[in-house]
Amino acid sequence: MKTEQTVSVLNDLLQITNDRIEGFEKVEGKVWEMYPDIKDEYDRMISQSKIMKNELINLITEKGGKPQDSPSVAGALHRTWIDIKNSFTLGNLEESTLENVIFGEKAAIDAYQKALESGDLCEKSSEIVSEQLNSLKVSYDQFKNIEEYKKK
Repeated sequence: MKTEQTVSVLNDLLQITNDRIEGFEKVEGKVWEMYPDIKDEYDRMISQSKIMKNELINLITEKGGKPQDSPSVAGALHRTWIDIKNSFTLGNLEESTLENVIFGEKAAIDAYQKALESGDLCEKSSEIVSEQLNSLKVSYDQFKNIEEYKKK
């Protein structure tokens, strides 16, 4: 297994994690007024993402790689698309925001799963990425059923 491939995969996950952090930080206070019960979970997800980011940076550095510690172009385009979409939303902006969180979590899960299946990660990296994937799945499960939050 080539170290360069491992570093490349880890850098891809680092960019996805940075996209996740930026996306979470864009959520407006109105969402929390409407859904106060999920604010603590959301704050936990932001903290978790920052820990994941540091773990990935450490793995990249240990492999002698240079962390590409910035959000991706695709993530920036997605956030811009969400901003445009939300500016034309006639319905409930808060619900739309939560739907976008769920979409982003699903995309992160898919990317992490592909990274694990690629065979490009060393054992230590695979263990940490697998743990991070499990955390993403827990967060996704907690947010995917918006109907439950509407009832609260």
